[in-house]
Amino acid sequence: MRWLLILCGCWVTVAHAVLPTNLQEALNKAQLPADSVAVVVQPVDGGGPIISHHAAKAMNPASVMKLVTTYAALEALTSAYRWKTEVYRNGTLNQGVLDGDLIIKGYGDPALNITEFWRLLQQVQQQGIRQVKGNLVLDLSVYAPEVSQRPVLDDEPWRAYNANPSALLLNGRNTSFRFSVANAGNKPAVQISQEFELPQIRVINTMQTRKGACNDWRGDLHYSITPQADGVTVAFSGTLPDQCDERYLELSVLSDTQYVFFSFKKLWAQLGGQFNGQLVLAPATDANTLVTTWLSPPLDSVVRDINKWSNNVMARQLLLTIALEAGFTPADEAGAVLALKQVLRQRGLQFPELVLENGSGLSRIERVSAEHLAQLLVTAYQRPVMPVLMASMPILGLDGTTKKRLAEGSSKGMAYLKTGSLEGVSSIAGYVQDMAGKRYVMVVIANHARASAVRAVQDALLKQLIEGR
Repeated sequence: MRWLLILCGCWVTVAHAVLPTNLQEALNKAQLPADSVAVVVQPVDGGGPIISHHAAKAMNPASVMKLVTTYAALEALTSAYRWKTEVYRNGTLNQGVLDGDLIIKGYGDPALNITEFWRLLQQVQQQGIRQVKGNLVLDLSVYAPEVSQRPVLDDEPWRAYNANPSALLLNGRNTSFRFSVANAGNKPAVQISQEFELPQIRVINTMQTRKGACNDWRGDLHYSITPQADGVTVAFSGTLPDQCDERYLELSVLSDTQYVFFSFKKLWAQLGGQFNGQLVLAPATDANTLVTTWLSPPLDSVVRDINKWSNNVMARQLLLTIALEAGFTPADEAGAVLALKQVLRQRGLQFPELVLENGSGLSRIERVSAEHLAQLLVTAYQRPVMPVLMASMPILGLDGTTKKRLAEGSSKGMAYLKTGSLEGVSSIAGYVQDMAGKRYVMVVIANHARASAVRAVQDALLKQLIEGR
């Protein structure tokens, strides 16, 4: 523990001037200027920081911003909060035949997946509707229209991480394409399949295999998307290493409403129902008859998916839910930011430098300081939401986005950490426990062209905190 004793004994007087020598040497080795990195290490028991370097500087935290969003949501909504999805009908129902429309109203459930949608439609049929003679009407009115039309962050607009929110978001609007190498007549061939498969997504496969290991399997894989009136064509070309087993690429190639409509038609037919109508977008009315309501998993389950796997669109849906429950209807990001900052103020957290765009960290303008991230984590540690928030973070060396970090040795399992990365941004924040059982908050943010090199500095600091060497 000599390193920590040195810090605790003499760092306090110089914390705002220089970094400990070993960390400064690590930054030099990574070719990162000291002013491009912010570091805070602070005991969770409320004591002052033992490391504080550029702590007050407003920086882009990338996906670490999800800690701000999920903490505020747990405080505002409670861990038991559930989203609803309602199904209505209009027209008359006679002997299983609905002479009218089936209406689905979304409230922004971020976790609605294909399995749950199948069960929802099964409930509808159990209420006596087997044939729909009208249309499928989708009600997206709880969100302002512009939230589903935000520009994407980079030049890959079809990647699933760029998906925009929707009041009726199904499966994250995500089609997972599975790539594998199989022998066809003793000649290796690339096979591509969809999970979950929709016939309106047509795949053109001209890929070939190449010799080699599967390390850089994306290096020569190319795709193009051609939207059409009745679906979309996805063309894959390039090569795949012949030593690959299974690899996946998640794309959002359909709009939110197309994805729901095509999924509905497939699942409704599988359940034995009949439908030949069209897709219509319109709000439900008081004249409609409620058929059934689906409830999501509780928020404590949803925040695990958001933080462990850094799910952007789920975080964005969660931010908009804070707005909805605060009375901003239809919800948009502007109202959500006001509502979230009010939640923080109620907990004594005033962050003047905080800039929120969508709450996921998938942004070039979002900003927060390492000092205030640490303050939020210390505050959360004293709150009833602490067990849920901590459990939602990836466990060092064991799961989520930190599964492969310090996975060998005594540091494994000793920290709960959220990571973030964008081009020019690398960050990590969370709770770290040392071998003596003392727990710390740790925040490290780098904003620099070589930001990815800070990972070695982060890992070195983690090992020193945990192992005392």
